[in-house]
Amino acid sequence: MKKILFTLFIIYGFGLNAQNGQTTDYDWKKMDPKQRKEVINNLSPEERKELLKKFRNNMVLENLDIDPSDKTEFTQLYNEYLDNQKQIKSQFNSNFNPETLSDEEAKAKLQQSFEVGQKLLDNRKKYADKMQQVIPCQKVLKLFQTEGMMRDKMNERRPHSGYNNMARPKQNP
Repeated sequence: MKKILFTLFIIYGFGLNAQNGQTTDYDWKKMDPKQRKEVINNLSPEERKELLKKFRNNMVLENLDIDPSDKTEFTQLYNEYLDNQKQIKSQFNSNFNPETLSDEEAKAKLQQSFEVGQKLLDNRKKYADKMQQVIPCQKVLKLFQTEGMMRDKMNERRPHSGYNNMARPKQNP
């Protein structure tokens, strides 16, 4: 999943002007795919993560056409939002076989999924309000639509084998 997400963001990033603020001085647009892959493979995991984050941010900034004076504040809020979403999602381990759970375990897991889902929604509302202080609500809505489309695309490309992918909804709790 992470490799697919990484690849998707890299592809999107190549179409954008992703040079601003890069920790590396590569001209991604002029590289052929083999060269890009080689450079990415030679990066440390931390550098890859940072590169992915920059490509994602550039893609969002470009897609939403954020005013240059608001880019820093919006990027900080957006990264904060994503970090909080990730932290909330980490509270739910979805790698289990529901058929092996007892009734009590299944009820507890179901309740936990509702609680995590509510926390995700609450966090989304909180950051939607914060983001509207920086960008118009139309752009916040567009951001969330884009996130949903990217999540759906990622789920389409996900392999369909094993318990983790069987009859799993397209969105995490």
